[in-house]
Amino acid sequence: MSHIVYLGLGSNLGNRKAILNEAIALIFERVGEVIRQSSFLETKPWGFESPNQFLNACLCVNTELAPRQLLETTQAVEKEMGRAHKTVNRKYQDRIIDIDILMIDDLKIDEPDFKVPHPLMKERDFVMIPLKEIMP
Repeated sequence: MSHIVYLGLGSNLGNRKAILNEAIALIFERVGEVIRQSSFLETKPWGFESPNQFLNACLCVNTELAPRQLLETTQAVEKEMGRAHKTVNRKYQDRIIDIDILMIDDLKIDEPDFKVPHPLMKERDFVMIPLKEIMP
């Protein structure tokens, strides 16, 4: 079964543009066809202090992965690209790559480690601005 998913990407360490492009290539390879991609948006850190600005983007992807497989695959890409820690108890920190699952079709998922639609996306301009750019 095919799913249309929206992903949010962010990086505030290293060569952010190259990192986002690498993540997009890995998503294309392991998740599915990238149907639409927003432009990159530079933003201040959200929820924590850092001198490092973020570069953010959103993707629309057609995938054959089931929702849990999608989560596992995006987390594996983050880990492979050097992300050591996920956010715990909303304690945010600098990160080489962050891949958030924003939406999967019209699905609603409410599990302790997996919530779709992303519960904080509407509070975040760094998600909503690029997301609106690629939404039909």
